[in-house]
Amino acid sequence: MVKHWRVDREEKYEIVEKWFLKDLEMIDGKEPDTDNPYFDMHFHKVYNMEAYSCASKYTFAQTLNKLNAMYLKKDFKIVNFDDTYLNDDSIWSSSNRDFLVVMRVCFYASNLLCLSLCRFS
Repeated sequence: MVKHWRVDREEKYEIVEKWFLKDLEMIDGKEPDTDNPYFDMHFHKVYNMEAYSCASKYTFAQTLNKLNAMYLKKDFKIVNFDDTYLNDDSIWSSSNRDFLVVMRVCFYASNLLCLSLCRFS
């Protein structure tokens, strides 16, 4: 865990606490259906955490999951996260955000085209 603060124009960081991935038992995203940056990390005790944003919370969970898969291959739980955003193989994952944006733009453009062709009396 790193503490961050600013002094004038300088960014300062201080390591406050360290954990080992091998000791991590579970990550609890708390509320998967809301835009919530809070989550819990379960080691020998539970640490309540707040990410910068909900997206950074998911990125953090993805990173821990990938590190575990590459190095430890340990079975730890990731609960109360939307699985479609955690898995890279999903079409809706964050690495395919451009596709989602294009789909949404096309949807709105087709709606505008249909509305512009409608005749109102």
